[in-house]
Amino acid sequence: MTDDRTLGDTTTTVILADEAPESRPPQEPRSLVPRPSRSDVVFRSVAFSAGGVTVAIMLAVGLFLSIRAGSAIQVAGLDFLFEQKWSPETGEFGIAAVLFGTIMIAVIAICISVPLALGTSLLISEVMSGRLKQWSITLVDLMAAVPSVVFGLWGVFFLQEGIIPVSRWISTYFGWIPFFAVTDQEGTALTDASAFTSSAFIAGIVVGLMVVPTQTSIMREAFMQAPAGEREAAYALGSTRWGMIGAVVLPFGRGGIIGGTMLGLGRALGETIAVYMIISPIFAINWQVLKTGGNSVSALIALRYGEASEFALSALMAAGLVLFLITLVINFAASSIVARSRSGAESEA
Repeated sequence: MTDDRTLGDTTTTVILADEAPESRPPQEPRSLVPRPSRSDVVFRSVAFSAGGVTVAIMLAVGLFLSIRAGSAIQVAGLDFLFEQKWSPETGEFGIAAVLFGTIMIAVIAICISVPLALGTSLLISEVMSGRLKQWSITLVDLMAAVPSVVFGLWGVFFLQEGIIPVSRWISTYFGWIPFFAVTDQEGTALTDASAFTSSAFIAGIVVGLMVVPTQTSIMREAFMQAPAGEREAAYALGSTRWGMIGAVVLPFGRGGIIGGTMLGLGRALGETIAVYMIISPIFAINWQVLKTGGNSVSALIALRYGEASEFALSALMAAGLVLFLITLVINFAASSIVARSRSGAESEA
C-alpha cells in the first residue's frame, strides 16, 4: 500500500513501514555462538593439559604406592590400621600409634596457626597501609619459603627451652584433664624438665608456625578482594572498623579462611623433617600431649627408610599410602566446602 503526497509540483510516493514489500528477502537470525580467538584456544588447551598432567601425576603416585604396598597389606590386612607395634620382620606392624601422633600434631598445629594467620591477615589487609603494608606482605611471603629444616633446628635449640616451662605450668594447673596430664606408669605426676621435652605439643607448635605464612597469604588475598562499595556502605551506616570487618570482610573471605586452613592442615599432616628432628619416636598411643614421646607417619618413613628390608619398605609404602589417601580426602572436603560458600553473599545487614 502506498500513500501519494503532493508537495508543491512534486508528487511523492511513500511506502508505509508496516506494509513492506513481500519481495524483501528475510534476514537470517544472528548467531549467538561465540567464536574463540586463537589466543583463547591456546590458553584453554594449555590449561586443560596442565590439569590433565596434574591428575595423571596424582594417579601415578597413588598407583605406585598401591603396588609397592601390596605385599605388606596382604600380610597385615585391616590390622595394619589398628596395630601399634612396628616390627615388619616379625609380622607385627601397624600405624595406629603413628597415625594418632600425626593427627595429634596436625590438630595442635592448626589450633595455633589459624588464629595467628587470621589476625595477621586482617592486620595487613585492613589496618596497615602504604610501604609498611607492602613490606609486611613481602616478609610473610618470604617466610613461607623458609625450609622446614630451619624451623626444625630453631624448634630444637631455641623454642623447646622456652616451651618447657609453659608445658609444666599447663600440666600443673590443668593436669586434672587427662589430655594435659604428665604422669608415669603408676600415675604419679612428673615435674622434671626431661618429661616435657620432644613432645607432640612442641612439634605441633613448630609445625603450626611453619604453616602460618601460607595460611596468611591465602586469607589476606581473600580479604583484600572484599568489595569497596560494601565497605563504604558499612561505614556510611555508622559501623566501626571491627563492625565492617565482621559484616563484610569475614563473610566475603569465608572461602579463603577455609581454604587456607585446609591447606595448612594438609601440610601439617605431611611435615617430615621438623617433626623428625623434634619428636622422640615411640610406637604406642600417647594421650598425654605434653609428655615426651610421639611419632608421625612421615617421621616414621624418614626414620626407617634407610635400614628397611624389602618387606619393611613395602610396609613403609603402605603407611605412605594411608597418609596420601587422608590428604586427598581432606583436600576434596576443603574444595567442596569452599565451592559451597558464597563469598560476600551472606553478609548480615
